[in-house]
Amino acid sequence: MQFLIIQTAFIGDVVLATGLIEKIYQYYPDAKIDFLLRKGNEALLEGHPYLREVLIWNKKAGKMANLFKLLKKIRSTKYDKIINVQRFAATGILTAFSKATEKIGFDKNPLSMFFNRKVGHVIGSEEKINHEIDRNIKLISAFTDDVPEKPKLYPTLSNENSVAKFKVRPYITVSPSSVWFTKQYPTEKWISFINQVPPQYNIFLLGAPADKIRGEKIVSKSTHNSVTNLCGDLNFLESAALMKDALMNYVNDSAPMHFASAVNAPVTAIYCSTLPSFGFGPLSDNRHIVEVPYPLACRPCGLHGRPACPLGHFKCAHDIKDEQLLNHVFA
Repeated sequence: MQFLIIQTAFIGDVVLATGLIEKIYQYYPDAKIDFLLRKGNEALLEGHPYLREVLIWNKKAGKMANLFKLLKKIRSTKYDKIINVQRFAATGILTAFSKATEKIGFDKNPLSMFFNRKVGHVIGSEEKINHEIDRNIKLISAFTDDVPEKPKLYPTLSNENSVAKFKVRPYITVSPSSVWFTKQYPTEKWISFINQVPPQYNIFLLGAPADKIRGEKIVSKSTHNSVTNLCGDLNFLESAALMKDALMNYVNDSAPMHFASAVNAPVTAIYCSTLPSFGFGPLSDNRHIVEVPYPLACRPCGLHGRPACPLGHFKCAHDIKDEQLLNHVFA
């Protein structure tokens, strides 16, 4: 059996889709499983023990030309099953014209009429949380079961060795940034929290190269005696390896939260404008949610983050108290 999983969205979406790899391998341990993602995310799956090949779509240079090169490769492979986790037309093209025996995807994909099997994609509510892994498992439940597997990343020995030097004494990590402003806990709020963490604990800031400047600002303004800015210094799997042994990992509603879930690391997720009930919350055994401690009529202001608070006050972030974060340092 040959399987192809398609998820060309953002980093966190790819991490959550790894639960499908786990489930397929559980039922078909001799299967050949491939994964298609966007260029830039391939390091997430480096050395994955259950994958034969990672296919990469370069969406920034020659987007459509590269798409049709991929389609040619996919058609020549003649997969038994293609599982498309994406809901957009480009991946619909790859699925619909793949020559796969079975083409599976969500009904919201514009080309879903060409799929053999399509399933509903339902965003949850506060009354009934429908997590992304619950949505994804429906794509393969007909030939596995309907119990979702948690996402899983596999840091290599090299990744572990790269971060071993940071584990000499107890530590926490803070991933202060997000692509979206309204998902991002404010810099001054992170500083206020960090300054109250007991001095015997190291604090490591994690993030992408673009987050380096923000990390330096946090370090320069903090009075804590051991804050190290690692933004841009670690790759995806090294970050996950460091998070795995932390006392606690503090994250926004963003990719590092899913890194923590994928290595079952303790995590405290801060939700500003978005809600956990959208279905992208943390999945670690030791997990905590921090939100503004009173109802806000304007929250949520959308399914995804925004570049600015629509009302200008950003109370969903500024009215979170330091104590709410500090309560989980030793959780």
